[in-house]
Amino acid sequence: MIEDEPMSFTHIEKDGSVALVWLDQPGEKLNKLSRDLLDEFRSMLDQLEGDPEIEAAVLISGKPDNFIAGADIDKFIEMTEPGQAEELSRQGNALLRRISESRKPVIAAINGPALGGGLEVALACHYRIVTDSPRTVMGLPEVQLGLLPAGGGTQRLPRLIGLQRSLDLLLTGKNVYPYPARKLGLADLVVPAPSLPDTARKVARQLISRPPARPDRRSWVEKLLESNPLGRALIFRQARKMVLRRTQGNYPAPEKILECVRVGLSRGLDAGLEAEARNFGFLMRTPQCRQLVNLFFSINAAKKNPQRDQARAITRIGVLGGGLMGRGIADVSINRGLEVFMKDVSWESVAKAEKSIWDDLAKKVRKRILSGFERDQVFSRLYGVTDYSGFERMPLVVEAVFEDLDLKRRIIRELEAVLPEDAIFASNTSSLPIADIAEASQRPEQVIGMHYFSPVQKMPLLEIIVTSRTAQWVRSTAVELGLKQGKAVIVVGDGPGFYTTRIVAPMMNEALLALEEGMRIEDLDRAMKRFGFPVGPAALMDEVGLDVGAHVAEVLGPLFAARGLQPNPKTAELVQAGYQGRKNKRGFYRYNGKKKQSNPEIYRHFGGSNRRSLPVEEVQQRLALVMVGEAIRCLQEDVLHSPRDGDLGAILGLGFPPFLGGPFRWADSLGAAELLKRMESLQSRHGDRFRPPELLQEKAAANAAFYPA
Repeated sequence: MIEDEPMSFTHIEKDGSVALVWLDQPGEKLNKLSRDLLDEFRSMLDQLEGDPEIEAAVLISGKPDNFIAGADIDKFIEMTEPGQAEELSRQGNALLRRISESRKPVIAAINGPALGGGLEVALACHYRIVTDSPRTVMGLPEVQLGLLPAGGGTQRLPRLIGLQRSLDLLLTGKNVYPYPARKLGLADLVVPAPSLPDTARKVARQLISRPPARPDRRSWVEKLLESNPLGRALIFRQARKMVLRRTQGNYPAPEKILECVRVGLSRGLDAGLEAEARNFGFLMRTPQCRQLVNLFFSINAAKKNPQRDQARAITRIGVLGGGLMGRGIADVSINRGLEVFMKDVSWESVAKAEKSIWDDLAKKVRKRILSGFERDQVFSRLYGVTDYSGFERMPLVVEAVFEDLDLKRRIIRELEAVLPEDAIFASNTSSLPIADIAEASQRPEQVIGMHYFSPVQKMPLLEIIVTSRTAQWVRSTAVELGLKQGKAVIVVGDGPGFYTTRIVAPMMNEALLALEEGMRIEDLDRAMKRFGFPVGPAALMDEVGLDVGAHVAEVLGPLFAARGLQPNPKTAELVQAGYQGRKNKRGFYRYNGKKKQSNPEIYRHFGGSNRRSLPVEEVQQRLALVMVGEAIRCLQEDVLHSPRDGDLGAILGLGFPPFLGGPFRWADSLGAAELLKRMESLQSRHGDRFRPPELLQEKAAANAAFYPA
């Protein structure tokens, strides 16, 4: 065995006729692609092609649990000059074509993430072997950054797995795990991680003498539709309808992806790659891309604990309540290696919660994300109890019971009689001030809020609420727990509704006022979906529960009343009339089976059945700006500690349009003076609920932004 001189990113190891190309970026935990690596890859390919002893090559990572995690976004955002991004795409594709067109077979041996440009490198190879590690994942997430794959992904993926299957991945950016990847045809072989290098060598030697046998895994319907121009035209037409329905035309990237795929299939690979480069350059300069990249960096920052050294180690937690929130918290915790004691009032309730968690794990087994053994291992970390057995060993307990202050205070007194003296009590309240709950505690400095969002398994945000008395180590430990649970974490100050509930409440209030003015339920929701929210406010109130909305209005009422604003009493009125939303299938919508329809009966509470149209843009501005104004007040009052946290909370917790960047990024893009003008205009027509915050007036007077330049 001969070893060549190592390069800075690649190290070529020759084993007879096979070269193992080890990818190992110095000084980095992950391998990332950047324009700085182009010359080095070119040199590596020269070496492989010019060495007559080498007949096949294997690309394999020297990093544990990582192939190539994608492009180095920090480097990409430096490309501000027109033409830079296009040229980078062309150079990268020239290199990848050398791999794909090489007479010497190249095998991608993948353990860990192969995302974005990393997957495009693998797609250019002649064969892909992946490990069965739960960390192995493949995907093209560029669309989530307002971009498209610029290394041939829009061209090679459809040719490999088919048009419809590739559009599903390209237009959503979804991840694919090892066994589903093999079923799609994205991976050729799945092996245990320890055997990856040896298996890759063996496959490489086999491919020297014969090309890979790759079965077409598409269904006969897929083959029929994709094999002729009329069928492909139908697929593209339906895909575009789906894209416009989902994006409401606010995101240009999906349509550009469709264009690249269509050009490549109709006019050939060269034309497709050129369309890819051109559209990549266009998208890099769009405001949507800039805001989504800003969001990407903010999320990454929110997955780090700046005071990690003060956090105490947490390996087990207690969860009080096995309802939707409690079992969700338990679920994400055991899946991340934590031991959980979950308490509920009866064995029936405990069993129901345990079955729900088991069903989620069983679904992962069916999708081949987990093995049966791994499922059993995860589930064994859950202990259902009906008393406080085992809680004497709990360093932290998350309470997820009903939003009742007296109940939470009673629980904290019961728990402190059992818990260790240094245990943390965390309340998953959505609106009650933590200081009010902590009044019942003998150790108020160890009481904190941990506001999860429903469904906990899917919603990425955790809002941590600290009081003036919360100890720093308690805050740091709660942040560390949230990060271990896989959440992006923001820390906010205490008060009614904290941040997220406080800013969504005025928006919901404004939605009720629009209904009172005669707007139709479906028109209201359609207007805000067009603005960029994933669901409209009426649908959101149904999902959350009108009883919860009424409780929030009651808690926040005094806060808003102090500013001369009276919350709308309609949610409480609707609850009294028997409307709770989706939970009892009666709300702003009727829920019969999978389909929902607007509920005309509810108009009796909003002035009768005679409805009228309101100006869509006016309604959008009213609902969005009343939320933005409240967000600015939260920053002004130090409930928020940074604009970044405000934007993350609004986007990840409430669905504020990501392409706008969040309340503060949007305010900066408009300019403080323009935002002030819009709010003053709304105030003159609709009243003091649109009174601009003092902080906004100061920013406008100083011509300043919320984010530093």
